[in-house]
Amino acid sequence: MNLHSFFRSGTSHRLRIALNLKGLAYDYVAVDLRREEHLSEAFRAVNPQGMVPALEIDGQIKTQSPAIIEWLEERYPTPALLPSNADDRAHVRALASIVGCDIHPINNRRILEALRSEFGADEAAINRWCSTWITAGFDAFEALLAADPRRGDFCFGDAPSLADIYLIPQVESARRFKVDMARWPLISAIDAACSNIEAFRLAAPRNQPDAS
Repeated sequence: MNLHSFFRSGTSHRLRIALNLKGLAYDYVAVDLRREEHLSEAFRAVNPQGMVPALEIDGQIKTQSPAIIEWLEERYPTPALLPSNADDRAHVRALASIVGCDIHPINNRRILEALRSEFGADEAAINRWCSTWITAGFDAFEALLAADPRRGDFCFGDAPSLADIYLIPQVESARRFKVDMARWPLISAIDAACSNIEAFRLAAPRNQPDAS
């Protein structure tokens, strides 16, 4: 199993967590976004969209982290990343979607590069842009956590789920863009709980072979 990844990519980060939680070993293939390696002919032969992550397994290449994680859940169902109850699954998926659909897509690298190159945004403006959308999403996420009486140490219950897999990379990104996490004590507590789990620690950007 080969994982084409960039250490600081939030989507790569979430997939690394999922693979680790499932106990699946993989070979790390670094794709340096800073050097535009994702736009090279060689990488576009792997993923025509020119984006990480991409997972090579059994002679097939899988792209798009939501699709890959759902595939992992179906192919390797234990430990489960989604609850057994349909209503609970919808809740966990909704939490994950706040990050995956509403925060990350407008804060990812290609958007920020467009803001810099086409609209003249400096780093202070980039941080304000990212903070705006992270704050809006995290405010909603925190409210949903607070309203759930069954919440344990993690986003849902007492074991990591799909929601935690999406949340933790976004917390990492929030810190990179200088967002004050003190505003969200429940999210911060979940981040602390996840930091005690090896699968999350090993997936962290700073622990990747291409980290610099």
